[in-house]
Amino acid sequence: MAGKQTIKSQASKLSEPDVIVDFVFDDGLLFIAISNLSDKPAYKVSITFDQEIHGLDGKDICALPLFRNIEFLAPHKTITTFLDSSGSYFSREEATRISARITYHDLQGAKKVATINHDLEIYREIGFVRRPNTQD
Repeated sequence: MAGKQTIKSQASKLSEPDVIVDFVFDDGLLFIAISNLSDKPAYKVSITFDQEIHGLDGKDICALPLFRNIEFLAPHKTITTFLDSSGSYFSREEATRISARITYHDLQGAKKVATINHDLEIYREIGFVRRPNTQD
């Protein structure tokens, strides 16, 4: 047990910000989440997608200020925005292969860049229980 605690405390000391973008499927609804998985804050976080992503009412989600600049993203914090219902999203034949390029800085100002590729097609056939008072 002591060995594991030592490894964990060493990893925390060495950790740097680790920011990801994920698509979340929850009861037939799609969300986009920006998360800092690390014990260190991230600064000047921005996300660019390789194509437009249209959500509810045909709005281009990529144009939201949320994806242009998050000045400070606290450790272990997640910011989530609603994309659309899965039925509506897929019926409009929206993009399913999406690449997100994440740029952010650590406390010393060092720039970090990561690219995450997503395939939303995995959510198309997932069953879910419709909750009362929802439409899809």
